[in-house]
Parts: sequence; C-alpha cells; structure tokens
Amino acid sequence: MSRVKRGNVHTKRRRRILKQAKGYYGAKSRLYSEAREAVDRALRFAFYGRKRKKRDFRRLWITRINAASREHGLSYSQFINGLSRAGVGLDRKILAQLAVQEPKAFEALTATAKNALS
Repeated sequence: MSRVKRGNVHTKRRRRILKQAKGYYGAKSRLYSEAREAVDRALRFAFYGRKRKKRDFRRLWITRINAASREHGLSYSQFINGLSRAGVGLDRKILAQLAVQEPKAFEALTATAKNALS
C-alpha cells in the first residue's frame, strides 16, 4: 500500500475551522477539536436563526397591525378579512410600516376594511 501524505488538505481544513472560530472564548478558538464542535454548533444556530427571523418578524408585524386596527374598532382578523374582501393586496410588512409611520393612511385602510365587511 502506498503512503498517503495529506499535510496540505489536513492543514487547510484545520486552518479554515480555526479561522471561523476566531473570537471564541478559550480553547474553542485555539484547539481544533474544540473549535470544530463550537463552529458546528454556531452554524447550526445560524441556520435556525435565519428561519426564526422570518417567524419573529411576522409576529411583530401582526402585533403592530392588531394594535393599530383595534384603535379604529377592528380586530386583526376582521381587518385582514375586510382588506381581502376589498381587494387590497398589501402584505403585513407594509401594513405594519403604515400603522407606525403613516397613521392617516392606516386609518383610511381601516375605513376601507369596515366598508368591505358591512
């Protein structure tokens, strides 16, 4: 069997992991095996975090829309139902921005939703 020298690949892989672990505390930034575990864990959390971020923002938008629509006498579900019946195709992100930054425009939307419901 021939001899295998893997110095290049071996070193590159370790260097890449240690570079990703830069700034970690203690052995996690210096020892390869510790760093590999820490980097794997961090990348796993980063993946979950990217999915979680979408969920969290949608919840925030819904909360803002609900609070603003209740000021005008509609619950969130009534407001969204009224907008869909009126054919208004704004998404929750834009509705939340309007609720916070443009209260007059949001008030007009609630009036539109009320008219569509009745």
